[in-house]
Amino acid sequence: MSDPYETTEAHLERLLGRALNSFDLPDPLVERIGTALAHSSSLYTTHHSPSAGVWRETHRHTYLLADGASVSLWELTYRTRGERSMRCEVFASKGDLTLAVTRRFGALPADGAATTIPSGLDVEGDPDHDLALLGALFATSAPRHREYTVEQSADHARRVLRRAENGDRPGEGVASLLRSAYAHRITQAFGGRQALADGRDAGFSLYEHAFVLLDGSEFSLWEVEHTATPDGRHMCEVYASESAARGAMEVRSRVR
Repeated sequence: MSDPYETTEAHLERLLGRALNSFDLPDPLVERIGTALAHSSSLYTTHHSPSAGVWRETHRHTYLLADGASVSLWELTYRTRGERSMRCEVFASKGDLTLAVTRRFGALPADGAATTIPSGLDVEGDPDHDLALLGALFATSAPRHREYTVEQSADHARRVLRRAENGDRPGEGVASLLRSAYAHRITQAFGGRQALADGRDAGFSLYEHAFVLLDGSEFSLWEVEHTATPDGRHMCEVYASESAARGAMEVRSRVR
């Protein structure tokens, strides 16, 4: 976490001090940023794969210069299997960051298959689409586990829990835990129609809402959307485990 009272000079010194490749930055750029009046840092993307032992994040550090212009440095922080400490590299552009991600975590598919940019990334004012490439790299690098979006995740968790209609939905303990969520991803685990015991058809969908918490741990909510109600009304239920959610779907399919 950034220190809100840290001076811009100290922030830049600390960033360059921890970066393994700070000597690659152009000297004129470093000198120009050294005159900055203010700075702002934000988490840009995050990727956690506990099973593969891979953890990485990108941060954008923006500096306000005396002439009113702004300049950004892009930081890649990562740890791979077998490493105990984090590594940090810093780059002068998103394009350079893209190349670094390619070098360390894999390239785009050779067949040029279409990819999707994570919805939380801002591509406005990016005519060369280097951010689109970066998003694709994060989505396709191997081994794949989860790619998270950093976008009002605690509020997303609150809204998911609020719309749940089942009496056995997760309680205040889970709600309190998810207030520390800072990234999330939504994945559809099931979707289709099933025949009910009374002969009617009903639609069922199962979604996993996976969250990353401030301590680096993960937690998932499992949302069941269905129309297996007496009047065919759409209903939403939320559970703290996949098994509970799938069990509820099985029970609902027997509704008469």
